[in-house]
Amino acid sequence: MEGIIWGRRIRAFRKLKGYTQEGFAKELDISVSVLGEIERGNRKPSDELIASVASTLGVTIDDLTSIN
Repeated sequence: MEGIIWGRRIRAFRKLKGYTQEGFAKELDISVSVLGEIERGNRKPSDELIASVASTLGVTIDDLTSIN
């Protein structure tokens, strides 16, 4: 369940910031398939990746975990 929440929030912020999956994966230095698995909730991102996602998107880690 936790992976699904991470994935939905990452996808929502990625789209809000105008990134494609390909462009965002390149910024994070991960493959598009790994990003897709995370966004679908099939893979939980590491703490390091979460920090990188937040930094790249210009949001806080709390923004990514909020389910409001």
